[in-house]
Amino acid sequence: MNCELFEKKIIVWLKTKLKSAKKSGFVVGLSGGVDSAVVSVLCKKAVGTKNVLCLILPCQSQKTDITDARKVAKKFRLKTETIDLTKIYENLTGILPTANKLARANLKPRLRMLTLYYFANKLNYIVAGTGNKSELSIGYFTKYGDGGVDILPIGDLYKSEVCGLAKYLKVPEEIITKPPTAGLWAGQTDEGEIGMTYDELEYRLKNKKQTQKLKNLTDAAKHKLSLPEIFFKGQ
Repeated sequence: MNCELFEKKIIVWLKTKLKSAKKSGFVVGLSGGVDSAVVSVLCKKAVGTKNVLCLILPCQSQKTDITDARKVAKKFRLKTETIDLTKIYENLTGILPTANKLARANLKPRLRMLTLYYFANKLNYIVAGTGNKSELSIGYFTKYGDGGVDILPIGDLYKSEVCGLAKYLKVPEEIITKPPTAGLWAGQTDEGEIGMTYDELEYRLKNKKQTQKLKNLTDAAKHKLSLPEIFFKGQ
């Protein structure tokens, strides 16, 4: 992967998308992971520090994730705002009927989505998402949560390519190598939920070597990757 070329292409693409949307900047959720670090840095390179707001949105989050997010922000001089959603989440789950762990956990990225769009509307910005191709291919994101964004700058890059770009951009090594997690609950990891490593997932996606589980994931992902279907009177 030619990181210098991809960096330039993504930066041009970001500028084009911003201009066509008639907006003045980007909002990014800065989670402390490699994906959000790369997107934040690319957005800053596209429009400068002044026109990028990185939101740190803890919601029963691990302290290390907040620390890592701030570490990235400090290194790249990113403008940030921290809003703790924990109490809102706990109040909401306190009035809702009992549900399974996933249903409760998915409220977290959906609360973050609401907050990102609040600031996007307030500032006339667009929301830059942090999903990568490995995750998008199998629907590994929360619909109308971390999937609720305006653009996906690294959406066509596999996880390994994102990590390669992160190294090129000089994202701290500990951010690149830490176990990826959506922070849905304590001890949760992306690879644990997916059921395979990102390397194995990428190999299977590229070479079309699907297990039944992977086929089920890619089939189930289709509705997440398209607009809601419309019933047409003439069909």
